[in-house]
Amino acid sequence: MERQKPWWGRSLAAVAVLALAGCTVTDDTVDSKASDAAPSVSAGAPGGEADTGTLPGVPSAEQASTELAGLKVAPHGSMAGYSRAKFPHWAQQGEKCDTREKVLERDGTGVQRDAECRAVSGRWVSVYDDKTFTSASDLDIDHVVPLANAWRSGAAGWTQEKRKAFANDLTHPQLLAVSAASNRSKGDQGPDEWQPPSKPYWCTYARAWVSVKATYELSVTEAEKNTLTDMLGTCTS
Repeated sequence: MERQKPWWGRSLAAVAVLALAGCTVTDDTVDSKASDAAPSVSAGAPGGEADTGTLPGVPSAEQASTELAGLKVAPHGSMAGYSRAKFPHWAQQGEKCDTREKVLERDGTGVQRDAECRAVSGRWVSVYDDKTFTSASDLDIDHVVPLANAWRSGAAGWTQEKRKAFANDLTHPQLLAVSAASNRSKGDQGPDEWQPPSKPYWCTYARAWVSVKATYELSVTEAEKNTLTDMLGTCTS
């Protein structure tokens, strides 16, 4: 386009050569080895809203409610043409590390990596189901807004580079290390179909989901919006 280069194009300058890992994945049920304007972080928000763990860019409940009100409401689009390969991941992030390893390091404690940047030890708490792990192989990296959901709500019309930015976004609250079981239970479902088993995490989850949809200008269904409103209602004030 003969306009100012869009934010996702600029952000991709920071993403190096794509490196898909060795596992084969389908939809958002299995994880592989795989914007300029970031939402404000509610690190100092009152009433428990600061409990967002390592997830970056989570807005306050108030801001998320405002963003949710501004989202386009529309039925799911078609899945025609969808493929995870159209959302290249996990991209190289420097120092032999790909996006998966960066999230594992960010979300764990005492993480030790080998010469190939693979997490060989550490401790991780899966916030979806409150389970603790000491082996990275037990963890998936969840796309908070699943790739297939994004496709149905606007990403089908994106460029490949924007979809790559979405699949490897380390700036917004889109990537999270969780138990493989919870990630695969979630699949590509929206909040109206699946919520984290740990109800205390619903507030953060809803805020993260809304933030990602707002950042990438994705639509929500009526049922999705209603459920997100209810989940935001669990945030203490």
